[in-house]
Amino acid sequence: MRLLAILAFAAAPAHAEKIFVSNEKGNTITVLDGATHEILHTIEGMQRPRGITASPDGKFLYVCASDDNLVKVYDTASYEELPSLPSGPDPELFVLHPSGNPLYIANEDDNIVTVVDVNTRQVLAEVPVGVEPEGMGVHPDGSIVVNTSETTNMAHMIDTATYEIVANVLVDSRPRFAQYDSDGSHLYVSAEIGGTVSVIDTAKNEIVHKITFDVPGVLPEALQPVGVRLTPDDSKIYVALGPSNRVAVVNGETWEVEEYLLVGQRVWQLGFSPDSKFLYTTNGNSNDISIIDVATNEVVKSVPVGEQPWGVVAIQ
Repeated sequence: MRLLAILAFAAAPAHAEKIFVSNEKGNTITVLDGATHEILHTIEGMQRPRGITASPDGKFLYVCASDDNLVKVYDTASYEELPSLPSGPDPELFVLHPSGNPLYIANEDDNIVTVVDVNTRQVLAEVPVGVEPEGMGVHPDGSIVVNTSETTNMAHMIDTATYEIVANVLVDSRPRFAQYDSDGSHLYVSAEIGGTVSVIDTAKNEIVHKITFDVPGVLPEALQPVGVRLTPDDSKIYVALGPSNRVAVVNGETWEVEEYLLVGQRVWQLGFSPDSKFLYTTNGNSNDISIIDVATNEVVKSVPVGEQPWGVVAIQ
């Protein structure tokens, strides 16, 4: 009997994967079972949720509640709402320091990056940046956080020790997202209206390449890069291309587009499963997420969520 009990315990998964999707128009967070993709729960009580992330240990969920001018915090196990974090007006995207603290928040309406201690809930700094700050990225070693300003069309490199801007890089029109590679040697910045992803050499803070997109039968103005994600080994770069309903698969070494994957309508943001075997896309106009098998680059499933899904994060 004891042996059977031990075997049963060993066979049981320690933690099941959960997928959290922010629904901008529905004012909800949809929680999906990572194995069955069935809806486990719907979190309500926020206005215009957009950016979404989780603590490194997966215990806490952070949500940019843009029209509440707050960052909402939830327990990922119980879905209980915890004390909110302050931010400036209209928080849209944010990024956590690799240690899990602090949180760097882009506040679109006041041209500020707000730095908040997630434990004390105190504002540590307010860093003036360009007009309409949007995208946020953090160097793997935590030394630099980058903000992209939509109207100024720049990537601003902020020293996390001094909160000073140490470099500005001009990119193409309406930059939306910033993502470092695994060693921080390159930074990828998407430009929604410019239609490119700038590849920035972080040692020189210079653009060394621009990734462009061309889909037969799709108008160039529909190819609007937004979300960007890299596989852990940097071999593949995935780029969400907005109203073209495509995700581009880019070779991480050559920076050439290898294929385009047809997903849902107005694909916006991207997020990996905890084991990076699957990529989730939020499709704002079809109210679903698409699930991509990373090994084969096949779109294996579409899952309905809430109204106008915006961001996605998965935890174990």
